Amino acid sequence: MGKRKLLMGITLGAVVGGATALFDREAREYAKDKLTAAKSNSSYFMSHPSEAIHNLRDAFDQFNQTFADGAANAINALEQVETTLDKVANKKEVKEIQ
Repeated sequence: MGKRKLLMGITLGAVVGGATALFDREAREYAKDKLTAAKSNSSYFMSHPSEAIHNLRDAFDQFNQTFADGAANAINALEQVETTLDKVANKKEVKEIQ
């Protein structure tokens, strides 16, 4: 029940906020331009579905490559931290032995 109330509150807040924003002429024009562009793009891709799939695949491949690069960078950073910690731990051990 709590989840439903939360989602209803979020939805209602979004609707009220969007409606309130449309009182501004500039916001209405922006919304109209974006909806017109979305309509135009969706009409184009409905007429050319293979291009839509190709663009989607290219976007996914780019996201996948970016994610893989980020993961590789994160692993490299963790390895550097591990190496640094090992050096610090080894220095402490050498000092304790002496």
